[in-house]
Amino acid sequence: MATRIRLQRHGRKSYAFYSIVIADSRAPRDGKFIEKIGTYNPNTNPATVDLNFDAALAWVLKGAQPSDTVRNILSREGVYMKKHLMGGVAKGAFGEAEADAKFEAWKNNKQSGLAALKAKQDEEKKAEAKARLEAEKKINEVKAKALAEKKAAEAAEKAAAEAPAEEAAAPAEEAPATEAAAE
Repeated sequence: MATRIRLQRHGRKSYAFYSIVIADSRAPRDGKFIEKIGTYNPNTNPATVDLNFDAALAWVLKGAQPSDTVRNILSREGVYMKKHLMGGVAKGAFGEAEADAKFEAWKNNKQSGLAALKAKQDEEKKAEAKARLEAEKKINEVKAKALAEKKAAEAAEKAAAEAPAEEAAAPAEEAPATEAAAE
């Protein structure tokens, strides 16, 4: 029986969520499987992988053939690195302890790279938010300036409208006073 390590689709339409399973190569994609060894969620950034490392390594060593996507996932998780190192131990190139040390060094290097990438993304988000805030402040300043100019123009117009009305009212008041003085 030819076994495959492949993805089994779950989730709703346009929001796929996958199980990583060991299945007979003749079984349908979402059908019968031998063992579930993990999950893969491509909807998060970065994609989330939950993998039973020991089970995946055991199946790879037994000869199960992964699909292309699963091969990439297993490679990123270090299953193929561990298999490579175990092959070196079997050939006598180095000892088991040295192989474990090399694997841990590889794992730590990968983790530090991921942490640096995450920090860079966070920094870019902060810079983008700051740039957006500055742009919004400039727009608000322009709007405030335009509003102040409009209010000043309205106040000047109102003052100009009140001034002629006062001037017209003032001579009318003076006329009766002069008439009273003439009598």
